[in-house]
Parts: sequence; C-alpha cells; structure tokens
Amino acid sequence: MILYPAIDLKDGKAVRLLRGDMNKSTVFNDSPIDQALSFINQRCQWLHLVDLNGAFEGKPVNADTVEKIINRCNVPIQLGGGIRDIDTIEMWLSKGLARVILGTVAVENPSLVRLAANKYPGKIAVGIDARAGRVATDGWAKDTDIWATELAKKFENDGVSAIIYTDIERDGAMMGPNLGATAEIANAVSIPIIASGGVSSLDDLKALKDCGAQLNGAISGRALYDRKFTVQQALEVLDA
Repeated sequence: MILYPAIDLKDGKAVRLLRGDMNKSTVFNDSPIDQALSFINQRCQWLHLVDLNGAFEGKPVNADTVEKIINRCNVPIQLGGGIRDIDTIEMWLSKGLARVILGTVAVENPSLVRLAANKYPGKIAVGIDARAGRVATDGWAKDTDIWATELAKKFENDGVSAIIYTDIERDGAMMGPNLGATAEIANAVSIPIIASGGVSSLDDLKALKDCGAQLNGAISGRALYDRKFTVQQALEVLDA
C-alpha cells in the first residue's frame, strides 16, 4: 500500500478541515511548499494535494502554489479541487501532475470522466466523498442521494486509474477510518481504491491493510501534522 501525505490548500496555506467545514480549519504550515519538501525528505512516494478554495468555487484558486510544489518536488503528485472541465485537466497534466482527481464532475458530468480517462490513461482518478454512505459534491457542501458504491460501479470499465474514497464524517476527526465502507467499495469494483478520512494512528493503517479488501493506499493528513506517526513509520507498516 502507498502512503499519500495530504496537503490541503486554503488561502495559500496548508490546512486541515474538520469534516470538510471551511469554517473549522487549522493552519499547519504557512508554506505548503516547505511542507511538501518536508514530506519528500521523509521519503514519501506520492503527494496528495487538494485545492479547497477551488473545490468550493469550481475552478482552480491555489494554482500558483500547486505549480510551485510541482516544480520543486520529485515525486508523483495527484490533485483534486476545482477541476471541472477538459481544459483544466489538460492544463494540470501539462504542468507535470501525475494524476488529476475528478469529484463533482463524476456526478454531474460522468462523460467528462470517461473522455479524460480514455484520452489520458493512468492519469484520471475519481474522488468519491460520502456522508452516511451517500455522495457529497461541491466541496462537500451539497449532498446527493447517490450511494458511493453505486457511483464507483459506473466507472468500472472506463479506464479510471484510482478511486479516492473519503468518509466525510471521519475526515480530520482523528477517529479512525470507516473500514466497513472502505472495504465495501473496494470489493465492489476492480478499480484501485485509496482510503481517506480518519487515519489517526499506525493501528489505523494496519486495520486498513487488514480490512478485508486490497487497497492501493491510504491518505493521511492530520495524523502526520500532529506527529502521531512519521512518514517512515507509516511506510514500514504499509510495506510489511
């Protein structure tokens, strides 16, 4: 399993939200670039970036910061937030992103996901963010009546490289991942699943490894910032 250290960008800073609430953010680093380099110095294999402002506004907002991170870092980077059209997808891939994450458009315009996945093999991921099992969009501000597993199945044969599954109620709450829901979605599709939301300890990472489904990796943000474990310790657990 791969560890994806998370850098969530709000107003040009590296923050973590509590359950996706933009009014409940904690700034962990005024310099997201320094934060990214710190993770790389700890030998992370990937970086996971989210443009939080972009997710709410539907267009890139922290683009300058993201581009600087891309230019300074020598590991593959995936980015979500505010990517809603093919031009934005192509812009980010041309700047060196390894993978773009499509969330809201996966619900509102699934044909765009299929088009992009076909045009850019291995570079398109779907972000499925769920509250009580149902998908939320627009920076988690809008609830839908679509079940997360139902949405995942829609892209089963479309060449999507990964699905990032986030349990919103667990995100930033340090209360452990939703193992049952994560395993359910992973067992429902053949698309690689990345677990997100709630990782608070090395035991949580071990639990994800043993959740009853084979996962591609896990995203960790607050636990790393709060020094519950180091990148190296996480890698040792996930590689064991």
